[in-house]
Amino acid sequence: MTIDIQTLEDRYVDSCRRQGVLANSSILSSLFKAEVKKSNHELCKLEILIDDLKDVDIAPLLDLCMNFDASEIEAVDVRNESSCVLNGEHALSLMRAVNKKLRVVHLQDLLHGKDFLRDISQRGLACQVLTLRCSCFRKLNLTGKFMHMHTLNLDFSTSLTSFQEECFNCMPKLMRLSMCDTRITNLWTTVAALSKLPSLVELRFQYWQYCNDAGTSFTSCSGKSDDTADFSLLDRIPFIVEPLTNTTELTDPNFSAEDPLRNFYSLDEEVINHDVQSMAEDSSDDSEVDFTSRHHRYWLSFPGWSAEVPLLYENEDEEDSSQGTFMEPITDVSMKYMSRHASPICYEKHYREFMIASLPNLKNLDNMPIRKIDKERATGIFSQYFEYLPYKWKHKESVVSILQKREIKSGQNKVHSSKNRTSYPSRQSQYFYTRSLSAAKLGSSTWPFLHPLSLIGSELDKGFHPRQFEYHPSDSSLMVFGTLDGEVVVINHENEHIVSYIPSLGAMNSVLGLCWLKKYPSKLIAGSDNGSLKLYDIHHIPRKVTGIHGNFGWVTFDEFDQLTSVHVNSTDELFLASGYSRNVALYDINSGKRLQVFTDMHRGHINVVKFANHSPSIFATSSFDHDVKMWDLRQKPIHPCFTVSSSRGNVMVCFSPDDQYILASAVDNEVRQYLAVDGRLHLVFDIAPTESSQNYTRSYYMNGRDYIISGSCDEHVRICCAQTGRRLRDISLEGRNLGSSVFVQSLRGDPFRDFNLSVLAAYMRPGSKSKIVKINLLASSGHANKDDSFDLHPCPFHSMGA
Repeated sequence: MTIDIQTLEDRYVDSCRRQGVLANSSILSSLFKAEVKKSNHELCKLEILIDDLKDVDIAPLLDLCMNFDASEIEAVDVRNESSCVLNGEHALSLMRAVNKKLRVVHLQDLLHGKDFLRDISQRGLACQVLTLRCSCFRKLNLTGKFMHMHTLNLDFSTSLTSFQEECFNCMPKLMRLSMCDTRITNLWTTVAALSKLPSLVELRFQYWQYCNDAGTSFTSCSGKSDDTADFSLLDRIPFIVEPLTNTTELTDPNFSAEDPLRNFYSLDEEVINHDVQSMAEDSSDDSEVDFTSRHHRYWLSFPGWSAEVPLLYENEDEEDSSQGTFMEPITDVSMKYMSRHASPICYEKHYREFMIASLPNLKNLDNMPIRKIDKERATGIFSQYFEYLPYKWKHKESVVSILQKREIKSGQNKVHSSKNRTSYPSRQSQYFYTRSLSAAKLGSSTWPFLHPLSLIGSELDKGFHPRQFEYHPSDSSLMVFGTLDGEVVVINHENEHIVSYIPSLGAMNSVLGLCWLKKYPSKLIAGSDNGSLKLYDIHHIPRKVTGIHGNFGWVTFDEFDQLTSVHVNSTDELFLASGYSRNVALYDINSGKRLQVFTDMHRGHINVVKFANHSPSIFATSSFDHDVKMWDLRQKPIHPCFTVSSSRGNVMVCFSPDDQYILASAVDNEVRQYLAVDGRLHLVFDIAPTESSQNYTRSYYMNGRDYIISGSCDEHVRICCAQTGRRLRDISLEGRNLGSSVFVQSLRGDPFRDFNLSVLAAYMRPGSKSKIVKINLLASSGHANKDDSFDLHPCPFHSMGA
């Protein structure tokens, strides 16, 4: 027999009496409102505002919840809109006790701490609509059971930067996802996470609104601009980040469905009971969190997300996009679009086309319908500017399959068939199998394995502050780094043991220049910003230097003031030094003498100087005067062989391993590749600028000269094909200390391992600590120990060294 609401109220009051507490007035009021709705033939829902609850209210309220399944209550909404004194465990117990009739859960801010969010993430909820609006969690990783959830709202979660690899593994019913005004940036990991949602049709990282010269015009749920709408409410809805103090009108059930300011998750009962039940099934998700002290509450309305209008989309076979979409096609040419509350991912070049091409089931992106013509354009843009897999592979293939083909030489006819001939590189290539294995591994590892080098446990480790590093040219296990304190440390980066340690001894400041000798692999040149230049032989330097500061096998050269760069030629006879001047100094390694100083080689200071890899007299210089110049020592460099120019100051230049190209990187993502023979422009890499004069960009080659890696301040590391310029992947570096931007201070491709690189990552904040992070694109982050999620501490930007 169905329990009526009056009986529910009587039982609640009786339970309160037995528990020795007063009945909560907010609960009694909600029961009364539910009875009114029942009598008016509306959805009989009970709204529980946990802001009004105290711990003593929970026991009788849990008794009440036990009767819901057999009662007239059809749905229960649980909301948290302001400060809350209720214990987190009690709040969780309440939501779980409601069970199947839990409809909307709105958590305006997570005041119950990390454990509260972790419990929701790992165990899930039975709700249909979940709103988590908070500035506390950084990585989304919901793995619990959200079996009925069709709408997830994470708007204004201003610390949310990314998704864990297991996120969205079990959410077959999720149709609508909104993440406006978050910090999500990475296209690849975002798409990989969202691809696990089979029912996802609406996605938002921003919302677009119409406006014209006369003013702003919002789009209604029907897709038409409602000229008769009452926009008096607009002034009371904060579109910029401001606290909301009054939500009464927004939650009013009589609020017009045609009013575009209706909050999207205040869903109509009929839609929840009719439209939603026709969706898919289960759902699950989890979340790793970091917390800050910021606690704000925000409200945002989304045109077209009111569930009072059924979800209808265009017929894919028709070009007419007005049929059943949230928006009518624009017929007024004076109409313009304005983006509101965009997450950083929206500013990635070709963002919309990338998302449409990668998520084929999507029907609406940023409240703009996706038409057939949009999909066709997105496919073209994707193939022009992005690589799906490396080395022109078009389809993912398992490693096992590739190994089987190599061993038994099966499938050869298939590879050479006319149908698939363009899908794979030539099978005759000596690199065919290694490249196919790389493509297979990278295709299954969207989240690369990031591992910060750690020397903890070594008696020498005292918290090094790396400022520059270089891989060894012939020993795949060695790496050298110089520190902000003037130390030079040679390590085995595979086992993280120190091989040689050279202290500052009071003679050096920050080490900005490092270069190994090739013919004498135990020797290296180190230069610091105070001008000190030394040649070290690590075979004659003990692993641990004691207090006896003797000469342990090093040679000192004449100083070069304000040094930023050193480089040794291919025969190990000469090296060059440059710095904050317009001059370059040439040194003889055998004699230890400075041979010459070439003056006024540029109009500005010369940030980087590089010898060619195979021609001992050829070198290149880059300067903030916007020029990159090629020089030949045989011509007594008075006039350059050629000069190429960038539109901004050049941060660095380097040669490709075979010396066929030079790669120039200028401020704010201006990366160009030139033919080394005559300076002709070969390729401009399509990396969007940030319009920041402080966005220093550095680029190097990886996998020989097949790919380039490019990193800059406060942005991803980008990987692009060196022949086509197409982007293969972005790698996001994230520190736990929110409020400080992680940036790339230096980076290098591993010369021995394809799709491996290391990045010197730091914060912009003075006094911070930098770390060398090894990145393996062919291994998944799922293979990493959880302790490897590195935590960078807030490294000053001391110089422009590469």
